[in-house]
Amino acid sequence: MSAPALRGGSLALLAAALFGLSTPLVQHFGQALGAFTTAALLYAGAAVVSLLMRHPPEREASLRRADLPRIVAMAGFGAVIGPVALAWGLQRTSGSSASLMLTLEALFTAVLAWRLYGETMDKRVGTAMLFLLAGGVALVLEQGIAGDTQLLGLLAVLLATAAWGIDNTLSRGVAERDPGQVVLVKSSLGACATVGLAFLFDEPLPGLLTASALLVIGATGYGLSLRLYLLAQREFGAGRTGSVFAFAPFIGALGAFAFGSRSGTWMLGVGGVLMLVGVVLHLFESHGHEHDHEELEHEHAHTHEDGHHLHTHDVVPLGHHSHWHRHDPMRHEHPHVPDAHHLHSH
Repeated sequence: MSAPALRGGSLALLAAALFGLSTPLVQHFGQALGAFTTAALLYAGAAVVSLLMRHPPEREASLRRADLPRIVAMAGFGAVIGPVALAWGLQRTSGSSASLMLTLEALFTAVLAWRLYGETMDKRVGTAMLFLLAGGVALVLEQGIAGDTQLLGLLAVLLATAAWGIDNTLSRGVAERDPGQVVLVKSSLGACATVGLAFLFDEPLPGLLTASALLVIGATGYGLSLRLYLLAQREFGAGRTGSVFAFAPFIGALGAFAFGSRSGTWMLGVGGVLMLVGVVLHLFESHGHEHDHEELEHEHAHTHEDGHHLHTHDVVPLGHHSHWHRHDPMRHEHPHVPDAHHLHSH
């Protein structure tokens, strides 16, 4: 992989590990709770950790008023529909199959990034998406054989993957903003909405141990994971970040196995293998050609060692810093990914 892909891939893989391990833990601690209560605790934990990990204002670009509709939509899909559907589904299907089904989040993200942002979708990426889709079909068939209740649970997890795919695509528009601020606002909106819904549906209150566990799971598997995901999108683009993040379900499936989930048939194994092939194909895509950069003005965290930020300072800041700056037109060739500076068409 190229240097940008390696940086972005490493951040996305760490985000995937944190989120993947959270899935069997949510299933374990959320069994006796309502889906809205579970989602509220998860995103309350995410809000707390994002508040504690905010960067100084001069290091990151702040959210703007114009970003509010996007953040509200992200909270609706990613912090309400997604976690509620996952929590409901995890109570009605096996942890291993639910974890593997979450791989389809990469499919939804990549297709939406291709259609909405024009991110590259070459033959290798297209083949990877077909493998992911085939694996998802195998899981649906496997749970359909297991029974109606199992299938309904898996379809709820499928709804969660679609919601998070939309959320991931929307988040590409604020990937250059302060990730701590993005996570804080999104998580707070989601937690408030799900708390209100939990009271409206008269869900039972959690015990202290269960509430504490879900807050910690939310802080790491949702808050810290989302922060790393946004940083990966900045380096890597929405589609590719989603593909590397697709390792999360395999980590989750191993965690579910460790918690004692042994259910499933040979079709579960087939679905897992198909999905793993799709992830690997997409991860090792290589892309480089001569390309033009048009004049561009924007604000985001950057350094002056990447060959794209050539503007001058009276005193050049060390490391990452943020301010409004201009890119002059230029033409060059190097390996690249569809980040904020490489959204050209093909």
